[in-house]
Amino acid sequence: MSGFFGVASKKECITELFYGTDYHSHLGTNRAGMSTFDVENGKVHLNIHNISNSYFRTKFMNDLEEMKGKLGIGVISDTEPQPVVVNSHLGRFAVVTVARINNIQELTHECLSMHQQFAELSMGGTNATELVALLITQGKSLVDGIQNVFNKVKGSCSMLVLTEEGIYAARDLYGRTPIVIGKGDHGYVAASENHSFINLGYETSYYVGPGEIVRITSDGYTQMKQPNDKMQICSFLWIYYGYPCVEYEDINNEIVRQRLGYAMGKNDDVEADFVSAIPDSGVGMAQGYSEGKGIPYKSGFLKYTPTWSRSFMPVNQESRQLVAKMKLIPCKKVLEGKDVVFCDDSIVRGTQLRDQVKMLYDCGVKHVHVRISCPPLVCGCQWLNFSASKTEKELIALRCIEELDGSLKNVEAYKDSTSKEYANMVELIRKKVGVDTLKFNSLETVVNSIGLPKDQVCVHCFDGSSYGE
Repeated sequence: MSGFFGVASKKECITELFYGTDYHSHLGTNRAGMSTFDVENGKVHLNIHNISNSYFRTKFMNDLEEMKGKLGIGVISDTEPQPVVVNSHLGRFAVVTVARINNIQELTHECLSMHQQFAELSMGGTNATELVALLITQGKSLVDGIQNVFNKVKGSCSMLVLTEEGIYAARDLYGRTPIVIGKGDHGYVAASENHSFINLGYETSYYVGPGEIVRITSDGYTQMKQPNDKMQICSFLWIYYGYPCVEYEDINNEIVRQRLGYAMGKNDDVEADFVSAIPDSGVGMAQGYSEGKGIPYKSGFLKYTPTWSRSFMPVNQESRQLVAKMKLIPCKKVLEGKDVVFCDDSIVRGTQLRDQVKMLYDCGVKHVHVRISCPPLVCGCQWLNFSASKTEKELIALRCIEELDGSLKNVEAYKDSTSKEYANMVELIRKKVGVDTLKFNSLETVVNSIGLPKDQVCVHCFDGSSYGE
């Protein structure tokens, strides 16, 4: 995914920028960067580091003294190096993005045909954030340029644009990724997640709307473009991506996860000694399940947090499986001889869960019952890179459908949780991951637990529905 943070302060901002950006480390770990504008001395500072094998803090600690200024932006990027700094007819600006641009090749050729140049490459291809910067420079003003990005990008793109006058926060056209503004004694911040500024002394002030553009200074924020009527915020923010204490649209992550677990536990007829979680994103659900089912919650797995990150981040499947295995340590004495329900956020490929289940049986667990927060994933994500289209063929639900049906022509029948096709698919997934029983929450439960109208929440991964490109 990726996450960003921006500061407009009446005092030097680098300390707040450093910690605010670092608080987004759970959203991606490939590249990270920070840029500050030292308006008084007319300087722009920029530092970018590869953090794929280290923590953000260890890479940027030595950069803090040189990065002067009261305005700054930072990013933890799951993809390309950023921020990108440009000087154009609109003046100097820096930009960070949370984006997936599906028509990146088409837009690259368009920019080249207009005699614009690309100075950055990302894994041998176009740097998506630089492309966004070039699209901005095609506008008559910064606001016009940002709207140009919204009009041309197929996919999603939220951004922070740092200028000498302030920071422009622009949420993607359908609001699939969030931006929240915080207010403090010395200025304002903009962030992907609001937990990032709580300990810095800021309070949530405003949630930027879909397609909305806001200019932020140390004195406040001004709406430059009104939000759109339609929103499709990603449901996986609550299910998996988001930090537990974060609010999206003023709806807390942990509360949603507990609702998901409570609904599952209340209606589950399985007999078990206790419920546990695949940490971290399964913990809230397991606690809710404990309340709904009326059985104790215990820590059957513990996550070794000092060195291991979230396992979606490594770029290849072998590395993902290694991280998933090494970061979780089973509590053998707690598990031995017990019937245990394990809660998790989702099943994507099924390989991690299969390996985790083997660890449980090796510890002497009598029966393993797995309960999943969301429905099976039957469509690849086009906007956040979660179950990306390039790996759609790897989704275990689709592999099972193809094995059962001989093709993927009848996927619609498998989306209905009351159908025999759905039951057959879940049973085959159960056999492949090697658990005693397996259940998924329904789409209705997910939407009800979030608490927004269904047409405001993107659930494309589960039923293929969406609007916008």
